[in-house]
This record gives sequence, C-alpha cells and structure tokens, in this order.
Amino acid sequence: MEVSEKKTSQIVVDAQYLICGRLASHVAKLLLQGNRVIVVNAEKSLISGKRESVINEWLEKLEISSVVQPKYGPFHPRNPARILTKMIRGMIPRRKSKGREALKRLRVYVGVPKEYNHVEKVTFEDAKAKKPLSYYVMLGDLALQLGWKGE
Repeated sequence: MEVSEKKTSQIVVDAQYLICGRLASHVAKLLLQGNRVIVVNAEKSLISGKRESVINEWLEKLEISSVVQPKYGPFHPRNPARILTKMIRGMIPRRKSKGREALKRLRVYVGVPKEYNHVEKVTFEDAKAKKPLSYYVMLGDLALQLGWKGE
C-alpha cells in the first residue's frame, strides 16, 4: 500500500516592512490551506506602537517564569524568526492534527538564504505599513533589546 502525498505549492513570503500580526494571519491561512510557506527577512517585519511601550511590554513577558523550576518553561524566544514563528503558531489550532501538519510546512528565516535569492517573493498589500516607519518597531530591533546576539 503506497502512501500518497498531497501536492502542495511552495510560497516564499518577504516579511520586509509588513506588520507582524497581519502577516502572521495570512501565513496561518496559507498553511491551513495546505501550502508550504517560507518567510524570509523576519527581522525586518514591524510591530506597531511606540518604541518604549512595545519594548517594555516584551521585557515584562521575560519576567514570567515557572515558580517550581525555570527549566520547565515558559520559554521566551529572542530570535526574530522564532518570535514570528510563535506568532504564527498562535493563529493555528496546533493541538489538532491539521494544525500540527500545518506547522511542519512553515519555515521562517532571518535574512534571505541563498536558495531563495532568485525566487519570486510574495507580499500582502493589506499587511504593509501605511504610516511612516517611525510609528513602528522592527522585529530585529526588538530582538536585540530582548538579548538576541544578531547573526
């Protein structure tokens, strides 16, 4: 008995100057439809809000830890790719089998890997920043404030 694989299309998304939440909802939808999604330039995606308040909010999240033993979590990502992955994961029913399968089809990268340099990249018009960039915080800048060393 042969196992038939569902044919999936591969979509490469450029996250540069896209708002994280809107980007994550589009990517989650594509994953649940059965597509393989690769997100590049995760560090250049944007979070809306005042810089100080956004950074302080994320720093407060870092203080949450286990009372019993910190090694049991919760674990706080500091890499922009991991932060964006966790945002997308929050929009997928990951405890159901379709959600687990969808997450296996997701790849998020900081920068653009060599194999995706010449591939046509997709952006979402409604996820683009409408205000000047000073109204947003880049995910890479936030990650540096959280303790990411940069690559």
